[in-house]
Amino acid sequence: MKSEEIIEHLNLAVLMVDEALHIRYLNPAGEEFLGTGVRCALGRPLTNFILDAGDEFISHIRRSIDTGNPVAEREIGVKRLGAGEITINCVITPIPAGGETECLLEITRVDHLIRISHEEHLLTENLATRNMLRGLAHEIRNPLGGLRGAAQLLAGELAGEELRCYTDVIIGEADRLGKLVDGMFGTGVSPQKRELNIHNVLEHVRHLAVAEVPESVTFSTDYDPSIPTLRADRDLLVQAMLNLVGNAVRAVGDQGDVCLKTRVLRQCMIGDTCHRLVILVSVVDNGCGIAEELKPQIFFPMVSGSAEGTGLGLPIAQSLVHLHGGLIEFDSAPGQTEFRVLLPLNGVTH
Repeated sequence: MKSEEIIEHLNLAVLMVDEALHIRYLNPAGEEFLGTGVRCALGRPLTNFILDAGDEFISHIRRSIDTGNPVAEREIGVKRLGAGEITINCVITPIPAGGETECLLEITRVDHLIRISHEEHLLTENLATRNMLRGLAHEIRNPLGGLRGAAQLLAGELAGEELRCYTDVIIGEADRLGKLVDGMFGTGVSPQKRELNIHNVLEHVRHLAVAEVPESVTFSTDYDPSIPTLRADRDLLVQAMLNLVGNAVRAVGDQGDVCLKTRVLRQCMIGDTCHRLVILVSVVDNGCGIAEELKPQIFFPMVSGSAEGTGLGLPIAQSLVHLHGGLIEFDSAPGQTEFRVLLPLNGVTH
């Protein structure tokens, strides 16, 4: 096989540009990178297809041409004409050609690799969090058991029924807190999965949230009505979504917008598994955003950007979603924070 044929079959995008950044060659992977065909691209400036505002990618090419030195850069953000931003690794090699300098560009998309690495980190982090929460639940249940036992002994010593009503309250509340600890922290919890409509869950959560916020906070929805039923534990999903919506409400304060959105993703990776169909539930708010220093540990217990927050809402939500084979991701900037819940549809994998 000739070298030209080998290059044509590479998954690596290979382009050649001259000193004016006009495209002189690109292989099929290069056509996919630019989002256009070879006939449309040849002879036209690379800047006709690359729209990155900071010109980071373009500046590296110009620097390589000016200095005559190769440049290798990792995880550069590139925005292409008519498409979203992607992340690439690139190697730029200047090549003398008849008194001019041309540049050979070797470009690899790394978006999916970064995403897989991030998801593996979240899954590992979630496992550590669940172990920590189990230990915390154990420490809470022990004094609750002692409290309940003492109340029972005290009830046996009391003569009047009017006083036993107080010990009954103590016993009842101890039992309620014990169930809450087991349910919230996932200790011994096995999801009771049934067919349900995800929008019924979200509407229930929305009605609960609306009842507790000022009128200046608006809730909107952007649902995909074609989403089929999901086999899941309704109570656990309600709790997970309540935690996410509660965070969004706190982020917007006395005035702002919270949006609930649903979509279906196809051939979606969660960890190392490719799921044929995945429900995406997004909770979007226009609040202050998450501080940069908190982002790497936002799913750890006791980490909160809010003075009134406990730091348990997000790790609990992550654990409850993980019980359904799913994952929670997020992106955050001032004025735009989105938490994305990924739920495999009926556990179908590919």
